[in-house]
Amino acid sequence: MHSFILTVGSQPAGGGSILTMLIPFALMFAVLYFLIIRPQQKRAKEHQSMLGTLKKGDRVVTSSGMFGTIFAIQDDQNKVVLKISDDIKVEFVKSSIASKVES
Repeated sequence: MHSFILTVGSQPAGGGSILTMLIPFALMFAVLYFLIIRPQQKRAKEHQSMLGTLKKGDRVVTSSGMFGTIFAIQDDQNKVVLKISDDIKVEFVKSSIASKVES
């Protein structure tokens, strides 16, 4: 009778396998991927394609909020020269162009 009590009391509590512990982590990663990582990659790809289609005369806005018209594009140096007004031209890094402005 005493041996039965010892065997019942010696079983581990919880008894879950590693697979049941990994399922919540896999689900969290899947949710993170589809809600955060994938949309961010899509926006980055759209931004790169927009930068590739820029041409002289396009009206753009920079990430700092400055509006201008593209005066020149220097692809080898990754620069864009924006014409802010008649006498003012400013150089920007090409990746600082946030979007095109539709007139």
